[in-house]
Amino acid sequence: MNQELINAVEFIHKEKNIPMEVLTDAIEAALITAYKKNYSDHKNVTIDLNMETGAYRVISRKDVVAEVEDPTAEIDLLTAQEYNPAYEIGDPYDEDVTPKDFNRVGAQAAKQAVMQRIRDAERGILYDEFISKEDEVLTGLIDRVDHRFVYIQLGKTDAVLAESERMPTESYIPNERIKVYVNKVEQTTKGPQIFVSRTHPNLLKRLFEEEVPEIFDGTVEIMSVAREAGERSKISVHAENPDVDAVGSCVGARGARVEAIVDELNGEKIDIVLWDENPKIFVKNALSPSQVVSVKVDEENKSTVVVVPDHQLSLAIGKKGQNARLAAKLTGWKIDIKSESDAEEAGIVND
Repeated sequence: MNQELINAVEFIHKEKNIPMEVLTDAIEAALITAYKKNYSDHKNVTIDLNMETGAYRVISRKDVVAEVEDPTAEIDLLTAQEYNPAYEIGDPYDEDVTPKDFNRVGAQAAKQAVMQRIRDAERGILYDEFISKEDEVLTGLIDRVDHRFVYIQLGKTDAVLAESERMPTESYIPNERIKVYVNKVEQTTKGPQIFVSRTHPNLLKRLFEEEVPEIFDGTVEIMSVAREAGERSKISVHAENPDVDAVGSCVGARGARVEAIVDELNGEKIDIVLWDENPKIFVKNALSPSQVVSVKVDEENKSTVVVVPDHQLSLAIGKKGQNARLAAKLTGWKIDIKSESDAEEAGIVND
């Protein structure tokens, strides 16, 4: 093996952070492949490789037998004992069978195979790096946009942002930095395929974990998220310690914490409400900013009838039903909203 290949292996080991044993295995496998392709005298061969000098030997391992049936894998006892009288039947017999012209015959094939194994190792390392980052938020650089994807540079590889995962209110401009949620990582023959999202509810959850120390350390917990990306979202929060203001922690002084997240999401409105195990209270909170007069709960059908002041009906329902829809997603309860007048006509008694 020439010095140029040794230097290349050392460079790749340091620059690409591929373990030396992975590279050594690749070289040995490549040399074995090259040998077997051009020589058929020996069936079981290994490579004795010195990475410091680049010197190597092809070693044939045969079984010592009384009578040879397969000369590529066996050697008779008398022949073996000519080399060492200690050999017995059943012992392994190693022999240096390096062809004199092996460098000329196998060097190019070995080099190609080595580079392929190195590419495979790189892909494996990249996959291991990003599979551990599923369900996390990463910051990347928008590389390019085509009719299918927005391609986002994440270190040594690109992630893809499909049209269905883009916020309708956003434009994606090359060289701009962007935070994305890692939705899925798949291994392919060309390396890891990383699918990211700007619309996933967990993007909002992770952004709050980054921005709010009380959420990161577990003092405040996000109980549920409902999101219509680019327009409006609701999150419910809870703190076991009654002295902790869960909603206030998320809002921050003068709204600084939630505003930072709103800015990251290009103006998406965010309602932060207090979670409660009592569905009456939770549904009431979830319909914020609307006032609520009463909530009737049907446990069997997991549905509620909510009565609001007449002048608050449109606010409670929201534009195109958005506030009611998000509240239902957030709580997991069906919500039927009625004005006080309609409730009175229907004979619904306020609790």
